[in-house]
Amino acid sequence: MQALQLFGDRDLRLVELASPPPPGPGEVQVRVRAVGLNHIDVWGFRGMAFVRRKLPVVVGAEAAGEVVALGEGVVPTRAGQRVALYGALTCGRCRACLEGRDNLCEDVGGIMGFHLDGFSREFVNMPARLTVPVPDGVSFEEAACAGIAFGTVQHMLFDNAALRPGESILIHAGGSGIGTAAILMAKAIGCTVYATVGDDEKGAKVRALGADHVVNYRTERFEGEVRKLTKRKGVDVVFEHVGAETWAGSLLCLKRGGRLVTCGSTSGVSASINLMQLFQQQYRITGSFGCRIANITDSLAKMQGGLKPVIDEVLPLAKFTRGLEKLETRRVFGKVIATL
Repeated sequence: MQALQLFGDRDLRLVELASPPPPGPGEVQVRVRAVGLNHIDVWGFRGMAFVRRKLPVVVGAEAAGEVVALGEGVVPTRAGQRVALYGALTCGRCRACLEGRDNLCEDVGGIMGFHLDGFSREFVNMPARLTVPVPDGVSFEEAACAGIAFGTVQHMLFDNAALRPGESILIHAGGSGIGTAAILMAKAIGCTVYATVGDDEKGAKVRALGADHVVNYRTERFEGEVRKLTKRKGVDVVFEHVGAETWAGSLLCLKRGGRLVTCGSTSGVSASINLMQLFQQQYRITGSFGCRIANITDSLAKMQGGLKPVIDEVLPLAKFTRGLEKLETRRVFGKVIATL
């Protein structure tokens, strides 16, 4: 089978690998059809976390495909099913897994495509419990946005930030894969959306998605604009995933008792915080990583209902590096998908 392997820093190669054996007990074999590209792929491409993994490694942490073979104990109705794949090899036995808090697994084997061989290959054997049926009306390319992009946003906004209809929210990097998904999900429940972008072209596209107020952070201080637009009250929620560059400004954008949820640090991993500001303003700050399997199910249901992911470009697997370069240089609006 064809697979895309990372051999070292920025060294991706399309190779021929042996097909996997028949699936074992409780497993299914999936013919991968589409892979979503994410910043975790960029981090791996740059050479991060090499100490924790053995190279070469098959890349790709987010994907969708169809079940082509069943292991012992898997119900026959799963044969031929279209599925989205969960991107972490969780144990399925610990308390967190049994309670449906999969991304807090106490014995996780690693992240697919980063620590373990991922989804950029024609066939993969997976525990059936880590595959989620794709409903009618959702394409493979759209379903390949559920495992990380839509799932992460669903978990951030509704599990962690507890976003409610009619609230206000600041969404950073509104033209990114998770930024576009966050705008769509927040507007779907009637929220007032403030979004930041890096250029005016993205600003126009973000407005077309439904953002009520758009700030070009390269020409304006977003915290000043948001405070002015909210008459110095601030927003209920900040959707943060940029990191050090926006951290202090994000806190200034919160109203008293506001909630900040963060899942990323693309501009730097270290930031300071004013503790007096934190406790006097009674902020609630939540870290969020990945998602629960239930979040993927909910995301696919939203897609079926018409809340479609924004897809910038669909590329063949051989052009995966081009997609990573688009992400790295921020020349992307929405998601990049590779097909097999």
